[in-house]
Amino acid sequence: MTPAKVTTGAMAAVAELPPFLPFYLGALLVALAPARPQWLRPALTVLTPLLGAANLLTIPAGAHLNMELLGYELNPLRADRLSNLFGYLFHLAAFIGAIYAWHARARGQQAAALLYAGSALGAVFAGDLLTLFVFWEMLAVSSVFLIVGRRSERAMQSGMRYLVVQVLSGVLLFAGAALLARGGGLTFTAMRLDSAGALLVFTAFGIKCAFPLLHNWLTDAYPEATPSGAVFLSAFSTKVAVYALARGFPGVELLIYIGVVMACFPIFYAVIENDLRRVLAYSIINQVGFMVVGIGIGSELAVNGAVSHAFSHVLYKSLLMMSMGAVLYRTGRMNGSDLGGLYKCMPKTTLLCIVGAASISAFPLFSGFVSKSMVMSAALGEGYGWVWLALLFASAGVFHHAGIKIPFFAFFAHDSGIRCKEAPPHMLLAMVIAAALCVGIGCWPWTLYQLLPFAVDYAPFDATHVVAQLQLLFFSALAFVWLKLSGIYPPELPSVNLDADFVYRKLGPAALKKITALVQTADRALRRRALAATCTLIQTTRRLHDDAAPASGDVTGKMMAAALVVFCAALVFYYLV
Repeated sequence: MTPAKVTTGAMAAVAELPPFLPFYLGALLVALAPARPQWLRPALTVLTPLLGAANLLTIPAGAHLNMELLGYELNPLRADRLSNLFGYLFHLAAFIGAIYAWHARARGQQAAALLYAGSALGAVFAGDLLTLFVFWEMLAVSSVFLIVGRRSERAMQSGMRYLVVQVLSGVLLFAGAALLARGGGLTFTAMRLDSAGALLVFTAFGIKCAFPLLHNWLTDAYPEATPSGAVFLSAFSTKVAVYALARGFPGVELLIYIGVVMACFPIFYAVIENDLRRVLAYSIINQVGFMVVGIGIGSELAVNGAVSHAFSHVLYKSLLMMSMGAVLYRTGRMNGSDLGGLYKCMPKTTLLCIVGAASISAFPLFSGFVSKSMVMSAALGEGYGWVWLALLFASAGVFHHAGIKIPFFAFFAHDSGIRCKEAPPHMLLAMVIAAALCVGIGCWPWTLYQLLPFAVDYAPFDATHVVAQLQLLFFSALAFVWLKLSGIYPPELPSVNLDADFVYRKLGPAALKKITALVQTADRALRRRALAATCTLIQTTRRLHDDAAPASGDVTGKMMAAALVVFCAALVFYYLV
């Protein structure tokens, strides 16, 4: 082998380095790095996404690192326009999150964040279901440390519930992959809901995507995470599921109906919720609903809209999570009833939060407008007028609960009397980067459109789109003002709101308690009857024996009677116990 061939082979090996590997290596270095100097571990955490992005740019399109296992072909690395888009997004989110978390000193939190981001990358570049399953479970295991790292009792309990649900999702994915493998292999490609295996995979994706009735893990766990942990959580898990649906089930009409419900129902809970990070958790479900609708429609415009909205959503939701995390970091409080008036002491955070609120509300010239409108236009174009109306309602709702409620109750509303410091410089820097991207994409959407899976023939700044959106925002704001001044708008009260988790938090335990009481009552009754029957049997046997026994006392007859009694008692004990 000539030196030139060695160099070429080495370059090819570097070019095909799986995107998850730099993050896993970075997590290892962070875990082993000493505590001094204090900047070393945060610097490694920030540097890792930069090195990972440099590696990602060298990976050519196509399948790489193919191998065979037990007769099945595995493809751990498949790069195309869809996976590359999410790859760029996840590197960007990890970089912003690492800057925001510069203050963190917990070694486990830093390593877990890198493992989490790397697992998300491993999932979106997986070309087969077995590789996807491995990273699917790694997402669950690594992310739970971002929740329990807060070290409160509620965080520990929420983290354990979160882990159970996420592992269950992985189990369903593995079972579905095993069934699909019987029919033709493990390649991760588009599927139809015509087999048990596909249904199991679809359900696994649905759990991580927070489908209705499968969503409570998100609203339960995300608000209990650490300030920086919530930023990472909002960026990865549900977006990996969106990618998986776009890859595996594009054009499945059932997703349209599921997405509409996802977009609409969280509005009602977010409006009455007091915990502002839980409001943002409900908002995640609402926004993912738009993406699911786009995937369900399945046209090129709809899928482009879904994945571009995922890109925009990570940026503005991270910005909102960071602003609320900064408030929590400085005040130790997160309930709207405890906050207010913080614009006086945190003016920069307030302004950046308003940028995030404008983006999620889809104001023209902000990122949410240029992506969300693609999905709504696709719904109209494909003849789903009722879907367009439902998404219009959802757009008004998200302006109420995220565009207005979050900045209003945190920074304005009543003056809580709290006077704290402005957010630390590294938090402000991370928020500035996210805000600049929100505005940049909103003003120059073609920078994002050129990365989408399909060619884009869409003009976001059409007069009809702009005027219709401005009208929606104006009348929504007017409705908020009227509801607030009239006293109809739900006040921020210290309370705990339950939605579908009412089933397992209240209804389930109450039903189990009643069932247990009924079983215990029936058990006692059966035991009393069995005991009475046994006593009656013993007395009858003795009486019969006494009547039939000879005057001299037959020892053999007595032994037979005793054996019969023992035998009957053993039978009763066996069948009852």
